[in-house]
Amino acid sequence: MSSDEPNVDNEKQMVVDKTPIWKIFAVASIAAGVQFGWALQLSLLTPYVQLLGVSHAMSSLIWLCGPISGIVVQPTVGYTSDRLKSKFGRRKPFITVGTTLICFAVLLIGFAADIGHSFGDNLEKKVKPRAVALFVIGFWILDIANNMVQDPSRAFLADLSKHDHKRMRLANGLFSFFMAVGNVLGYAAGSAPALYKVVPFTKTNACDTYCANLKTCFLIDIILLVFVVVVALVAVKEPVIDKVIDDGIPFFTQVKTSFKNLGRPMWCLFLVTAFNWIAWFPFLMFNTDWVGLEIYGGDPKGNAGEKKLYDMGVRKGALGLLLTALSLGIMSLIIDPLSKLLGGARRTWGLVNFVLAAALASTVPLTKAAEKVRRHLPPHTPPPSNIQNGVLALFAATGIPQAATYSIPFALASMYSSDSGSGHGLALGLMNLAICVPQMFVSLISGPLDKVFGDGNLPAFILGAISAVISGVLALTVIPPSSANA
Repeated sequence: MSSDEPNVDNEKQMVVDKTPIWKIFAVASIAAGVQFGWALQLSLLTPYVQLLGVSHAMSSLIWLCGPISGIVVQPTVGYTSDRLKSKFGRRKPFITVGTTLICFAVLLIGFAADIGHSFGDNLEKKVKPRAVALFVIGFWILDIANNMVQDPSRAFLADLSKHDHKRMRLANGLFSFFMAVGNVLGYAAGSAPALYKVVPFTKTNACDTYCANLKTCFLIDIILLVFVVVVALVAVKEPVIDKVIDDGIPFFTQVKTSFKNLGRPMWCLFLVTAFNWIAWFPFLMFNTDWVGLEIYGGDPKGNAGEKKLYDMGVRKGALGLLLTALSLGIMSLIIDPLSKLLGGARRTWGLVNFVLAAALASTVPLTKAAEKVRRHLPPHTPPPSNIQNGVLALFAATGIPQAATYSIPFALASMYSSDSGSGHGLALGLMNLAICVPQMFVSLISGPLDKVFGDGNLPAFILGAISAVISGVLALTVIPPSSANA
C-alpha cells in the first residue's frame, strides 16, 4: 500500500474517549434542515422561475450560482474554519452565519413575486423582471449560505470522529440519512397542493396557489432549520483540538500547495466524483420539469389547461422525489454493511452508478411512451397510470445511487485528510471542486443542448447516463481497493 493511502490499521486501534453517538447524531441532523430547502429548490424552483417568465434554456444558467459559489465558498470556509481561533469554536460560527443567511434568502425568494409587484411588475406580462431579479439574488445568497453550513457541518463530524475511520463512515452515513429526512419533508411539502391554506396570507394577487405553496414551504423550512441547528450547537461542544492549524500561509497559496500535495487516491476520488456529478446534475435540475413538460405534456407558459397539466406533472415529480428520499434514507442506513458485503466502498460506488445510468436512460422510453399515448387522449389529459407508475419507479430507483453519492466520497475524503494530518475543512472544500466544476459544465451546456433538440430534457439526461457509466467504471478501476475498504 502506498503512503498516500489511509492507514487501515487505524480500523483496529482502540480510540480513546470516543464521541458519544448522540452527539454525532445531533450534528448530522443539521443536514435535514439544509436539505429541506435543497429539496424545495430541486423540485419547485425551476418551474417557479419559468412561471416568472424565464425561458427553459435560461433557467439552467441560474443554476450556475450553485457551483460558482461552491467553488469559492466551500474551500474558503473550510480553510478559514480549520484556522479559526474563537471562543465559540471553529465550525459553529460559520454554521450560525450560514443558517441566518439561509433564512433571509428563502424569505427573499418566496416573496419575490410580491415584492416585484409592489415595485412595478405588471401581472399581465409573462416576464416579471423585478421578481426575477430578486429571485436570482435570493438564489445566489441561498446557495452561498448552504455551502457555509454544509462544509463546516461535515468538518464538525470529522472532528468528532477523532481519526476513527469507522466513526467517519458512521457520521457520513448519518449525514446522508438526515439528508434523506430533509428530502422526504421537502418533497412531501412540495407535493401538497393546498399547503398554503395553513398560512393563508401567503396567497396574494401577485402570488398564485403554486407560489403560495412554495412560500409556505420555505416558512416551514426556516422553523425546521433553526430548530436542528440550535439543538446541535447548544448540545454539542466542539472537541478540543491539540493544535489549531496556524501556518501563516495565504489561502490561495495553501490551496495551490494542497493541490500539489494531493496523493493519487484523492485525485482518483476527484475524478470519479466529477463524472458522478455530471451524471446527477441534469436530473437534479430538471426532474420535475421533465415530468411536467414531457410526461404530462404541460406548458408553464401555455393556456390554462396546459399550465394546470404542467403543475400536475411537477407535483407528480415531487411525489417521485419523495420516493427517492425514502429509498435514499433506507440505503443510507445499510450502505456501510452493504459495502462490506460487496467488497468495499469502491465496488459499491461503482455498481450503484450503473443503477443511476439505467434510471437516466429509462427517461427516453418513458417519454416516448407518454408522447405516443397522448396522441390518442383528449387534450389536457394526464398520462395513464402505467406511465405514471413507471416514472415513480424511476425516481425511487435513483435513491439507491444517491445514498452512495452523499456518503462514500465524503467519508473517503475525511479519511485521506485525517491520515495526512491536513485540515478536514480544507480537504472537504477542495472535494467540493470536483462537484462544482461538473455542475458548471452541465449548467452551461444543458440549456443550449436541450434547445437544439426542441427544448426537451432528454439530451441532458442521456449525457448523464453516459457519464454515470464512466463514473462506475472508474470507481471500480482507479480508486485503490485498500483505501476504498478503509
